[in-house]
Amino acid sequence: MDFWQRYRAIDSRDTRFDGQFVTAVATTKIYCRPSCPARTPKPANVTFYQTSAAAHQAGYRACKRCLPEAVPGTPDWNLRSDAAARAMRLISDGEVDRTGVPGLAARLGYSTRQLNRILHQELGAGPLALARATRAQTARSLLTSSGLRFADIAFAAGFSSVRQFNDTVQEVFALTPSDLRARARTTRETPDPGGAGTTLSLLLPLRAPYDPGIFEFLRVRAIDGTEHATTDRYERLLQLPGGQGWFSARLATTPHGLPALAITVLVEMLPDLPVLLSRIRRLFDLDADPLAVDAVLGSDPVLAGRVQRIPGMRLPGSVDPHEILIRAMIGQQITVKAARTALHRLAVLGSPATLEPHRGGDAQLHRLFPTAAQVADGGAGLLKGPARRIDSILRVSSALADGSLQIGVEDSAGDLERKLLPLPGIGPWTVRYVAMRVLGATDIHLVNDAAILNGWAALNGQASQTKLETTPPILIKTMEHFSPWRSYATMHLWRAAADHPPIPRAKATPR
Repeated sequence: MDFWQRYRAIDSRDTRFDGQFVTAVATTKIYCRPSCPARTPKPANVTFYQTSAAAHQAGYRACKRCLPEAVPGTPDWNLRSDAAARAMRLISDGEVDRTGVPGLAARLGYSTRQLNRILHQELGAGPLALARATRAQTARSLLTSSGLRFADIAFAAGFSSVRQFNDTVQEVFALTPSDLRARARTTRETPDPGGAGTTLSLLLPLRAPYDPGIFEFLRVRAIDGTEHATTDRYERLLQLPGGQGWFSARLATTPHGLPALAITVLVEMLPDLPVLLSRIRRLFDLDADPLAVDAVLGSDPVLAGRVQRIPGMRLPGSVDPHEILIRAMIGQQITVKAARTALHRLAVLGSPATLEPHRGGDAQLHRLFPTAAQVADGGAGLLKGPARRIDSILRVSSALADGSLQIGVEDSAGDLERKLLPLPGIGPWTVRYVAMRVLGATDIHLVNDAAILNGWAALNGQASQTKLETTPPILIKTMEHFSPWRSYATMHLWRAAADHPPIPRAKATPR
C-alpha cells in the first residue's frame, strides 16, 4: 500500500487494516491503529510504520484511546517468505528471549549485523526492538485480562526484571502497569493456584469473519489422549521450550462486541506463555485477512457461492513442525480415518502428561504427541504398511531427533523443498502440505490431491464421474487465478469434498 491508500484507510476508520500498519502523528507523538476514532490528522503530520516497534524507536507512544497493541497481527508474515517475515515468525515464537539476537541470526543463516540491517530496512526496527514490542503486547494482554502479580507478568512476558517491565510499559503506553490495568473495563481472572503450573483465561483478537470449520478439521484428525475437539472447541497437550502446556479454545466475543478466540491455558513454566499464545495464533490462523482472501476467491463463479455461504475460511496451522511432518508422512496415500488409526497406535510412545487441566477440559488428556526421537526408537513395531514407507518415516524421525534435519517457522517453502525432497519417501505433496501447515504458506496447490479433485468435481456438477486420475487443466488454471491465496481455495475444495459423496477412486491421497 502506498501513502494515500493508507491515508484513505485511516480516514474511513477501516478495521480491516488494524495490525497491518500504525499511524504516527508528529504533532502529538502518538501512534494509533488505522481504525482509531480520533480525528484524522493532516497528511503532512502523518508517518506510517509497518510495526509498532518502528514507531517506538522513532519516539512515538501508543494511543491510550485505541490501544494499537490490542489488535490481530499482520498477515504479511505468512504471505511473505523473505528474511524479515521469517524473522518475525521466530521473534513471535520467543527465539530472541531464548537465544538472543545471535541465536535468531543463526537460525536464519545471517550474521547479527546483516540481520539488523535487513530488519531496519524492511520493518524500521531491529530484532531487539521488535522483541521488545512483542513483550509489551503480551504484558498489556496479561495486565488487562488477568489478575497475575506484576512480577509474574514481567517474567511471563519475557522481561529480565520488574524494573525493565515497568519502564517499557510506561514508555510504550504512557501509563504505569497499575494505570493500564485500572483503565481496562474487563473482568480480570485471578490465576487458579490449584495443581501444577499457572492457569489463565484470555481473549485473542482476530479479524472477522471467522469460519468455525477449522474446529471440524481438527476434530477428524484429533489423537485420543493428546487432543480433543468438537465442532466448536479444541484442546490439547503440547511440549513447550520450558515444560508442558495445555490449552482449550473456542470462538467468543469481547466485552466490546468484537470477535475473538477465547482460550484457557495452563503452562508449567510462565516464560512459556508467550510461546504458547503465538502457537495458538498460528494454529487458528488468527492474523489472516479474510476479506482480502474472500475477495479473490469469490471472483470465480465456481467458488463464489461457497465463499458467500462460508466467509472467513481459515488455514489450520501447527504447534510443532516435527509433528506435522511425521503426521503427513504417515497419512500419505491413505484416508484421513486410516491415518488417524495409525497415529493412535503410535501415540502410546508419547510422554505422560505432568499437567492436569482442572478447568475447561472436556476430555482426559494424558500424553504428549511422541517426539521424533520416540518415533525413531519405538515406531518400528507400531507402524503398519509397506516396509519402504515405514523405513522412510523412521529415518526422517531419526534425522529430526539428531538435528541433521531441521525444519521450522524460520524456513521458506523453498527451504522445505531443498531439505525434504531429496529424502526417500517424501514427495512434492508432502512438502507442500508441510509448508501450508507449518509456515502458514498462503499460496499452496496440492496437485492431484484426491479430495481437491473430488471437491472440484462436486462443485462443477460432476458427482456421477467415477474416476479423476489427474488434475484437470481448467482446475490448474483456476487455482493460478487464486494466487496468492491458493491454500484457502484448497480448504474450500476439501470442505466441498467432505460435503458431497466421494467419487470412487483406485487410490486416495488424504490430508
